[in-house]
Amino acid sequence: MTLGTRLLTWLRGELVGTDSLGNRYYREKGARPLRRGGGRASREKRWVMYNGEPEGSKVPAEWHAWLHHTVDEIPRADRVRYPWEKEHQPNMTGTPLAYYPQGSILRGGHRARATGDYEPWTPE
Repeated sequence: MTLGTRLLTWLRGELVGTDSLGNRYYREKGARPLRRGGGRASREKRWVMYNGEPEGSKVPAEWHAWLHHTVDEIPRADRVRYPWEKEHQPNMTGTPLAYYPQGSILRGGHRARATGDYEPWTPE
């Protein structure tokens, strides 16, 4: 995190919540709702202070929606979750937990042989 972000958070930030990964979410203290009509429109500033490495995929969907002003209600940790919802997981590309589909070279390179309907292209 940069010195500017640290300073902005300390001077003007209001902590609104923390997610399951330990990221902290802030908004500007005393910010007014979006003004429409006369004058310049401005929204409250919202930002995240990451727990550890700053990586955008570490932001759960409900907090992403709040950060981008898709919803105004601050996500609650005790909200009812649907049975089909999975726990948020950051992008694991480049880690030992990365997903490699069957047949991937990085997973051993074995896949089922092609069926009889496959004909390789050959130049004439």
